[in-house]
Amino acid sequence: MPDWSYHPLKKLVLNKLSAKSSRAFIHHSMQTIATIPGGRHIIGFLGHMQPASSLSKTINNKVFASPIGLSSVIDPHMTGSKAFQELGFGFFEIGPIVLDNPVTQIAPIMRDKRIHFSYHPEKITLKDALRNLTKTQFKLPIFATLDEGLGDQEAALIVQHLTPFVDAFIVTNAQLQQFTFISARPYFVVRVAGDVQEIHPNANGVVLQALRYFEERDWTEAENTHETMRLATQSVKERNPKKTIITSGGIETPEQATALIQAGADLCMLTEGYVNAGPGLPKRIHEKLLHNQNSPIENNPWQWSFLFGLSIFMAGFIALYFAFTTVILSYDEAFIGLTKEEITLVNPRILAFMMHDRMALAGTMIAAGILYMQLARFGVRHGLHWAKVAFHSAAVAGFLGIFLFISFGYFDWFHGLFWLLLLPIYYLSWMEGKRVTRTPASHHATNDAAWKVGVYGQLFFVLLGFLLIIGGVVISTIGVSHVFITTDIAFLCMPAERLQSISDGLIPVIAHDRAGFGSALVSVGLLVLMLALWGYHAGQRWVWITFAIGALPAFIAGLGTHFYIDYTTFIHLLPVYFLIVIYLLGLLFAYPFLMKKEKNI
Repeated sequence: MPDWSYHPLKKLVLNKLSAKSSRAFIHHSMQTIATIPGGRHIIGFLGHMQPASSLSKTINNKVFASPIGLSSVIDPHMTGSKAFQELGFGFFEIGPIVLDNPVTQIAPIMRDKRIHFSYHPEKITLKDALRNLTKTQFKLPIFATLDEGLGDQEAALIVQHLTPFVDAFIVTNAQLQQFTFISARPYFVVRVAGDVQEIHPNANGVVLQALRYFEERDWTEAENTHETMRLATQSVKERNPKKTIITSGGIETPEQATALIQAGADLCMLTEGYVNAGPGLPKRIHEKLLHNQNSPIENNPWQWSFLFGLSIFMAGFIALYFAFTTVILSYDEAFIGLTKEEITLVNPRILAFMMHDRMALAGTMIAAGILYMQLARFGVRHGLHWAKVAFHSAAVAGFLGIFLFISFGYFDWFHGLFWLLLLPIYYLSWMEGKRVTRTPASHHATNDAAWKVGVYGQLFFVLLGFLLIIGGVVISTIGVSHVFITTDIAFLCMPAERLQSISDGLIPVIAHDRAGFGSALVSVGLLVLMLALWGYHAGQRWVWITFAIGALPAFIAGLGTHFYIDYTTFIHLLPVYFLIVIYLLGLLFAYPFLMKKEKNI
């Protein structure tokens, strides 16, 4: 559940539920998606959260893809463990582990916009933990926390059973002093950030917990605990440079995470801050860490990719010219068996109808050209992997659309020739993108007002992309099936059977136009969607400008042609009106976030 869906849902629905119910809804929803065939790929597509390879580190001979992990207080029963693996974390904590369920377990509650944890917290039994560990194929390191109330023999039994599945154990200092058994896995002792006593010599490291504010029946993470965490981390690291330091809590922004890592934390676990900031927090932290690495950005070859977009852009204007003037070309007339004048004599609205399809296609091609050129200039040129994937995914979808042209037996040789000329350009653009592998970095470090508003802007553009794809699929389906909808027949004042009787070639030519327009719309939808999903970062002014100017040709041509030919049925244009509203809202809400003065790729 990315931030653009999490925060609106949290505000509208989840905040009105109990903390336990909202947690169950989110975890079970994500787990269901992750379990279905291809579900993990869906989560990965929507979030694109996997960390860059430069962020990985090796601790105790174990590779951590990211220094950011998830505390067990977020998912004590491991109900969302499969989905959480796709959200960019480098490791997980499970526990506290017990042998038998306690008589009393009280779930966290939300009070005064803070999460309050009971003195009788939720725990997971060894049996349930083993069931989840064997059922879920974990590909990330696991830290198992032993319940502080366990005796020596109970702890030994749990350690014995969990050792094949986990990579380390988290225990209290008192437990480690009393243990009479040896574990094949490293131990980490728990300390509160304000308590920086010496670390037990048998411990491989320490887990520094955020300060807690204790009330009568529960506790919550203390406000402004981050600075205490940072100072404690720095102090422990100075005295124990060879010990691994893990922090738990005290992070709600990328800035706070990077500060703890700079102070000496090797790994950081997210707690309450993850709930407040949203599931996109690990990705935002990764981008900030990459920004702090200050790696030089090398320009990659991008000219062929830009030429590909420019070719489509120019072809769109050529198509627009013909749609405004001749409407149909000589080979169209030859296939139909009627000249333009003869068609006009039969029903002047037929040519007007064909004009409206061809102008809509032309506007969509111009919009696609702008999007391709922008991705080439600002994405491929700067080595951004997501831009390459977006570029080629949409291009392949566009090439496949040629098969829709011939569904009714009519092959437009002009379109075929255009795609044939594009193929070598596309091949060269594919080749120049082979070395494009860079993950985006970002200077953005806080949960400021621009970010909070910008999340809604991203939501609108993601919705716009999905709706364009759906619209393209629907139009293409109509084009390859019954061709006309009810409002089309009303505008033409002539049923499909009558059109068929005029010429056997008339409907195939119209069907070809509709299917081609639908295919182009799918490509544009993919470009808009992936740009919104993966390119939406603070200060990316080019992204906002691309959205602003990229959609205009499609909307102007699509809506303008309807008014030009007087095909203004409200129900027919309602989807276009709806898309324009979403587009304008997206621009409005995204402006403060994307148009920040700081420029960062």
